Amino acid sequence: MRTAAAILFLLLSACGSDSLAPLVATDIEITAALPGSNMSAGYLSLTNNGSDSLSVTRVTSPDFEAVQIHASIIENGISKMRRADPLLIAAGSTMTLQRGGLHLMLMRPTGKRSTVTLSFYDDDTLLLTVDAAMTPGTN
Repeated sequence: MRTAAAILFLLLSACGSDSLAPLVATDIEITAALPGSNMSAGYLSLTNNGSDSLSVTRVTSPDFEAVQIHASIIENGISKMRRADPLLIAAGSTMTLQRGGLHLMLMRPTGKRSTVTLSFYDDDTLLLTVDAAMTPGTN
């Protein structure tokens, strides 16, 4: 009987809130490409609920040919974007990807969609997959 109770407790614990998952994405905004452009941008917050740091080395989407992590920088008074290093998210912290800073560049859409799927990886280890609604283009 104790074994059955322990199994039931574990099953109920596993059905708990997504906020207990090691990596959680919130405040997701994916902008649709502006007319004549084949690029969209992604902004979101990533929270590491684990006790160890997490590294996001790449992001993929079946809805785009390529997804890159970019940083906006000002160089000699000119705003530019550069590909960023992997995201290192400390245990118990949140990293925000936003306009004018770190963000996702989603390049060459594979079709018209109202929802985008993003998968976050640490090398070959899948950390998180999310679906997000596309918003009107305001890159």
